[in-house]
Amino acid sequence: MILTVTPNPALDLTWHVDRLRVGDTHRADAGAVRAGGKGLNVARVAHAEGAAVRAITTAGGRTGEEFAEELGRSGVPHALVRVAQDTRRSIAIVDEALGDTTIINERGLTPSDQEWADLLAALVDALPSARVLVISGSLPPGAPDGFVPLLIAVAKDAGVPVIVDTSGPALLRAADAGASVLKPNRAELAEATGILDPLDGARALIERGAELVLLSLGAAGMLAVTASALVHARLDDPLSGNPTGAGDAAVAACAVLYAEGERDPEVILRRATAWSAAAVLMPLAGDISPQWPAFAEQLRVSHPDPESVRKDLS
Repeated sequence: MILTVTPNPALDLTWHVDRLRVGDTHRADAGAVRAGGKGLNVARVAHAEGAAVRAITTAGGRTGEEFAEELGRSGVPHALVRVAQDTRRSIAIVDEALGDTTIINERGLTPSDQEWADLLAALVDALPSARVLVISGSLPPGAPDGFVPLLIAVAKDAGVPVIVDTSGPALLRAADAGASVLKPNRAELAEATGILDPLDGARALIERGAELVLLSLGAAGMLAVTASALVHARLDDPLSGNPTGAGDAAVAACAVLYAEGERDPEVILRRATAWSAAAVLMPLAGDISPQWPAFAEQLRVSHPDPESVRKDLS
């Protein structure tokens, strides 16, 4: 079973407009509403692809009621920790003409000490059935510095590998705590490590304790970096669409394979890149196109030398 924890979920609101013009008035059809947050997107994708999942997250206030109702309708197995503060919202505006998506994320509000304890307790209760733990998404303001390392330590003590997709100092703490896999994008990696060279930044996370770094490069594909391997995968032609769930789909692919016992970085990278590409074609985060096997066949996968990677990404 894939266990996901989403500490800072959101009620996702998505609108499509013909063309987004700053300062102008726009008309759109009714928007889509979905219980979101990166860990929930991971759980949705894995669940849709036939994997056993359980998603743990929080819900609070009026927004949380709508969030909980939609999550219940989704059919994704889950456990909700009730909190006092309103669940935050995330707004995505898709520009149909350009294929771009503009996102506005509320930061979220800080749970109480008891609510943090309840979230940890929910994870501990579910952990005996887990084959892999995914900690995904941002942390709400004021989150304890030790929260992510604590979750990693609890999982490792139970023999459960941990995949983390977060940003900022929490990404470094996850590496220091020995997360099995980290999945930053290029901007998140540079921000967290202060290293502009993406390969050097990924290797810095490996040196701190991570086993595998899956580095999203947007249209340039994805890198898998370990202490002894460097693998690059990409499609020849970039896809246009909604990229907001692409990274979550990559994490879902990694989680499914980890739960099956797969550890080969090339195998993981192929599936992660294909699912990530397939997510771009879908209007909402948490879904992937059934075309993903074709993308897996079309990928260009190489084991480049570091200097060629640096040249390609410069």
